[in-house]
Amino acid sequence: MSINTEYLERCIQTTEQAYKLINQEQEGSINYEMYRNALVKGFEMTLELSGKLLRKKLTPYFASKKAVDALTFKDLFRNAYKHSLIDENTVERWLKYRDNRNNTAHDYGKEFAEETLVLIKDFISDAKNLKSVIEND
Repeated sequence: MSINTEYLERCIQTTEQAYKLINQEQEGSINYEMYRNALVKGFEMTLELSGKLLRKKLTPYFASKKAVDALTFKDLFRNAYKHSLIDENTVERWLKYRDNRNNTAHDYGKEFAEETLVLIKDFISDAKNLKSVIEND
């Protein structure tokens, strides 16, 4: 089963570009804030799409699509580990990314954005690796 990862690739590229650009700006400048906002949105979109595509990747390991659809985001990554698609440390990082994302629903302030910036470098790398896992038949 081939899973289309083109949009995930685009989300990763957008997030990576925003990360590069924010590092060229002075904190507090309007460009810094613009790139930070783009980075946070890219993080959110990449995270959500990663979960959706991982759900598709895991479908053959379950008795039914309904069983996979019932999994929470975190359970998706735990099952990816269970089926040797990713390692335990990677799962822990994805769970941390999800916890960070859950905070966005309640706190869109500067503090949240800065916490997200700390995670971005590893997140981009993990998203690229997950994309490869999803594509691999």
